[in-house]
Amino acid sequence: MASVYYEIYRGSPLGIALLDTLDEYVRDNVVEQKLGIHVMEQFDRALADAIARKVKAKASVKAHLRTYRNCEEVWNFTLQNATFKMDDKRIVTTHRIKIIACKDGDAIDSAPTPQSSPVKASPMKTSTPKKY
Repeated sequence: MASVYYEIYRGSPLGIALLDTLDEYVRDNVVEQKLGIHVMEQFDRALADAIARKVKAKASVKAHLRTYRNCEEVWNFTLQNATFKMDDKRIVTTHRIKIIACKDGDAIDSAPTPQSSPVKASPMKTSTPKKY
């Protein structure tokens, strides 16, 4: 069984830019699709590892819970009128926010299956990725 990292960061501005660039390179035959897939897998791993190692801040949140969902140990929460109190005493508010919370740990212990979940979608799509 191979370890597969969550692909939720591909919806970030950095992930979208990387995916668009790799798609263009694959279309123009600058790189092979297999290399593009490998780059995206490395992106997933590097970002998840960096966040796990470097982010130590904590916050508490008070909000109105609009929706929640759990699919394959991935929780999705949509909050309205959220107030975040950071551990350095800063307060941040927002009208609407979506939070995706994944299983503790750095990887999913299963082989990837096409279209098995929104966080394990196939890399190198030609369509625009979903924004989370």
